[in-house]
Amino acid sequence: MTSLELRQLSTLSGIRRFRSEAAQRWLNVAVAFVGLLLAAPVMLVVAVLIKLTSRGPVMYTQTRVGLDRRDERNGSTNHRRLSDCGGKPFTIYKFRTMVAGATNGNGTPEVWATRNDPRITPLGRVLRKYRLDELPQFINVLRGDMNVVGPRPEQPTIFARLRDQVPGYQLRQRVPPGITGWAQVNQKYDTSLDDVRRKVSLDLEYVRRRSVFEDLRILARSVPVVLRRGGW
Repeated sequence: MTSLELRQLSTLSGIRRFRSEAAQRWLNVAVAFVGLLLAAPVMLVVAVLIKLTSRGPVMYTQTRVGLDRRDERNGSTNHRRLSDCGGKPFTIYKFRTMVAGATNGNGTPEVWATRNDPRITPLGRVLRKYRLDELPQFINVLRGDMNVVGPRPEQPTIFARLRDQVPGYQLRQRVPPGITGWAQVNQKYDTSLDDVRRKVSLDLEYVRRRSVFEDLRILARSVPVVLRRGGW
C-alpha cells in the first residue's frame, strides 16, 4: 500500500470516528435534555425534602476524574495535569445525601460510602436506593463533562490508589465517564477490591465495543435495574 493510500485510509478512519463521536454526543444531549425535563418535578420535590430534613446545601459537588484526551499513540505528554491525575478533572453534581461537611474522620471526604454509613441521612438512603441523587448529573452531560453511559468517574485520590492496585484501571478513562454503565447494570456497589476488579473488567468490555447501539442497550437495561434497586 502506497503512502497516499495509507493517508487516505487514515483520513477515512478519522471521518468515521468523528461521525461516531458526533452521533454519540447528539444522543447524550438528547437523553440529558429529555431526562431533565421529565425529572424536573421530582428534582424539585427532592430539593425541598433535603432542605426540610437536614442542614446544609441541597446540592453536593465533588471533583472527579474525567476523560483522558492524551494521544498515547504519539506519546504526547504536553498535558501534565492529565498525566498527574489520569484524566481531565471536572466538578460532578449530585443531591446531597450525607450530613453537611461529612468526612472520613481525617478531614478528607475521599473515601467510599459504605452501605450502613452513619454519614448518610435517612432521606439520603432513599435517594441512593433509587439513584435519585444522580439526577443532577444530566447537567454534567449537557456541559460535556460526562456521557449518560460510561464508566463511573472516581475521586482523584481514590483513582490514584486504584490505578496502582488494579491492572488496566486507567484504561477506563479512554471514554467519557457516565451516569450509568455496563458495570453498573451487572454489579452492585463496590465493597472490596475484588468488586472493583470485576467492574473494571466490565468497563473495559464497554470501551472495546462502545457504540450508539450499545449505549441504547445499556440505557434500556438501566431502567429495570434501578426499579429493582440493583446495580451501581
